[in-house]
Order: sequence, then structure tokens, then C-alpha cells
Amino acid sequence: MKEIALVTGGNKGIGREIVRRLAEQGIVVYLGARDPERGGRAVAELLAESSGADVRFVQLDVTDPASVATAVTAIGAGAGRLDVLVNNAGIMTEWGVRTADVTAAHLREVYEVNVFGVVTVTAACLPLLRRSRNPRIVNMSSGLASLTLLSDPSIPLRKFLAYSSSKAALNALTLIYADALRADGIKVNAVSPGMVPTDQNAAAPFPRGDRTPSDGTRVPTLLATIPADGPTGTFHGPDATIPW
Repeated sequence: MKEIALVTGGNKGIGREIVRRLAEQGIVVYLGARDPERGGRAVAELLAESSGADVRFVQLDVTDPASVATAVTAIGAGAGRLDVLVNNAGIMTEWGVRTADVTAAHLREVYEVNVFGVVTVTAACLPLLRRSRNPRIVNMSSGLASLTLLSDPSIPLRKFLAYSSSKAALNALTLIYADALRADGIKVNAVSPGMVPTDQNAAAPFPRGDRTPSDGTRVPTLLATIPADGPTGTFHGPDATIPW
């Protein structure tokens, strides 16, 4: 019986590559995207690239609880369960904005996707995940979320008030969910893909890294396919474990 996965923000960048990698492993993947046209086009392209892939579009806006509920209902009707949830959708709004000029409005916009959206999707998916024999949740975080690294003045780490704090909050969610869902056998882990050039950091005023989307999806895909006795409550980067 094939496993079932949902990837939010799956129509482009790292999300799209995660969809492709999971589909290549024989997993039925629901590609979640806000825009039906872009999401449908991504599914068509992925199916054309691999004749054996089973990728299905589901309209899903993580900031819209009704949209999330409709998407999860559709997955339940079509598959009956969910084995893998990848909370990939995320945004950054503060490129070019000095930290002192970041407003509460910046934080609200970012938290709506990076934090509240993850809670909305995760809560909606839990009933389907509980039907799986090996349920896994992967939260796409960032090295910029590490409080250990942010607090070390010797590390030349760029710090973003809205984005970094939202991903730190996501890491806290990861740890708390991992503990709360342990009895259900649901494994919850956070991962940083490293610096990968994407639409999100296209305006970055510094080098965007030389990793490809394929490089950035190696560890997320690994955590999405861990066995039933795999780890939970961990924070992995592209090369090693990242300190919280």
C-alpha cells in the first residue's frame, strides 16, 4: 500500500523538489498550493517528468482555515489517511528593512504563514495522521531560528526580526508537538535546507548560497521517510544537527 504525503507550498522551489523526491520513492503526494493555476501547472510538469509519479493538486492556503479544512477533507476522501505532512509554506517580508524599522505588521504577516499556518494545517491533519502506521511531520525551519547561534556574537549570522523569530517559534512548536504526539507515534522534526536560491530570497542583499533545491531537499526528504522507530523532536541542517 502506497504512503500518502501532503506538502504545503509545493508548487515551486524547495517545496516542489520535495514533492518530486517523495513521488520518486513511490509515495502518493498531494501538492498543496494557494493558486490553482500554478499548482495545477506544477503537477502537470512533475507528472511529465516521471511517468510513474502520483502527484495530485489540492488547493490549500495555510492562512485560510476553510481552505485547509476543504483540502484535508479531500485527502481523507481520496486516501483515507496521511502518512507524511511537510509544513513547507513560508514567507519573509523584511528584505532591505532595518531591524529598527520592522513593525508589528511585518511580524503579523510572517507569523500568519510561518507559525499560525503551521498550527492550522497540523491540527487539521492530525486525525488523518493518526490513521497511519508510521506518521511523520516535517517542519521547514531555518538556521536563522537557532537561539544558540543568534546569541553568539562571534558567529556572523544575519538576523531578521520577523523571520528569525517566527522560525524560532516554529522550532518551539516542533518540540512541543513532538512531546505531545509521541504517544500517538507521530514523529515531528524541524529541518533547515541551508541557503538555497529561491523566490523568497531573490531580493537578498547578500549571496543566496550555492546549494540547489535538490541539495536543500535531501534532509527534509530523509526525515519525511524515516521508519517508525526514527527520531522525533530534532532540528537538522543540511550538513549536521543544528543547536536549538
